[in-house]
Amino acid sequence: MKEDKKLLTDIEDALANCMKCGNCMEVCPIYKEIQTEAAVARGKLSLMEAVINGNAEISAGFDQRMAMCVSCKACAVKCPCGVKADELILRGRQAAVKARGLNPIKKQVFTLLSNRTLFDFALRIAGLFGPLQMKKLPGRMAVVARFPMPGLDRRRVLAPFAATPLRSQFPEHINAAKPQMKVAFFTGCTINYVYTDIGQAVINVLKANNVAITIPAKQHCCGTPVYMSGDVELAKVFAKHNVETFERVNADYIVAACGSCAEAFKIEYPELFHDEPDLQRQARKLAAKTYEISEFLVDVLRFRQDTLGPVPATVTMHDPCHMARGIEVTAQPRAIVAAIPGVKFVEMKEPARCCGAGGSFSLAHYDVSRKINDRKIADIASTAADTVVTSCGSCRMHIVDGLVQNGRNQECLHVVQLLDKAYEAGKCLQFKQP
Repeated sequence: MKEDKKLLTDIEDALANCMKCGNCMEVCPIYKEIQTEAAVARGKLSLMEAVINGNAEISAGFDQRMAMCVSCKACAVKCPCGVKADELILRGRQAAVKARGLNPIKKQVFTLLSNRTLFDFALRIAGLFGPLQMKKLPGRMAVVARFPMPGLDRRRVLAPFAATPLRSQFPEHINAAKPQMKVAFFTGCTINYVYTDIGQAVINVLKANNVAITIPAKQHCCGTPVYMSGDVELAKVFAKHNVETFERVNADYIVAACGSCAEAFKIEYPELFHDEPDLQRQARKLAAKTYEISEFLVDVLRFRQDTLGPVPATVTMHDPCHMARGIEVTAQPRAIVAAIPGVKFVEMKEPARCCGAGGSFSLAHYDVSRKINDRKIADIASTAADTVVTSCGSCRMHIVDGLVQNGRNQECLHVVQLLDKAYEAGKCLQFKQP
């Protein structure tokens, strides 16, 4: 039996557990927009069964249908039979990669990504010369293309690459006045090369809480984009590199300011090495001390609240999919917002509904992702909030795109940036006191 088809026969029993009830249709953001059976989880699982039974092939059409998924995990949560359809769809993508290879564009991107030195150089160059190709939008950390670019919709609003990556702005070790612990900061790609303001906020907040910080220089992409695309072997290369890098640091805790990056360390890495006991043992050890930043601040650190100053803002919150349904961290970001003086918090109707980003999904399927995003923006608008906070750089970028496209003026920040503002406001109050 071919290895690609074996990847599906290995999950034949799990596929059979889907009773095709259609509950996934109720929550699938893509199905709500395009209304086709191939878009919803049960349609994809039926297609995989057809391949196993010899009634279909792992063709270009199969590949396209597996790719038409934002990996939001809503179908798995909704399933009355407990079928983890999101994981089964990933297996379908793995089978497609085995049978047909990666999409040529993704293959080129991942080849660049796998070379840490070359990838770093390329994104530094993008940061330096980006303004020649991308035009900044006034009043926002957002840009649009000046000229047509292959694979990018001209309407698409992005964030600019940083002129200097975050890890080049700081020493590898940052001391605190009275350190009570040492934390290793996994920056991820988006924070290191794009949203350095989020990384700066993480550092400021940890220092305000007397935490010593180490930012391992040799860390690399968490591998989630590769894993989600079905290339498990390359994902394991990224995972092994990061596991070994962070084990050498010997920090008390590891923090990430992205739900997807935290999920990689906490869940994906131990699963990736299920057949390599030594690496799995190392991965589990790191997973046990890895936290998303708001989870760490609330559950571990018990962040200082006596030095917070007022931030006058009406705030609503978007829960990234991998936060809400991956690592299941939603109460902690709200606890942070609730602790900030001056903030009025207004919950939107569906805070955990996918924004449509889905990693590279919003680039490959912009029109569909925009429709999903428009629903999110309408929900944000209904709160009359002036600030949207989230815990994912990809979500932040896509929400800003939606805000611009819909003529909205709300500011979109990471939760930790709001907390950083409060600590800064607290310093100003102390300075003014006689």
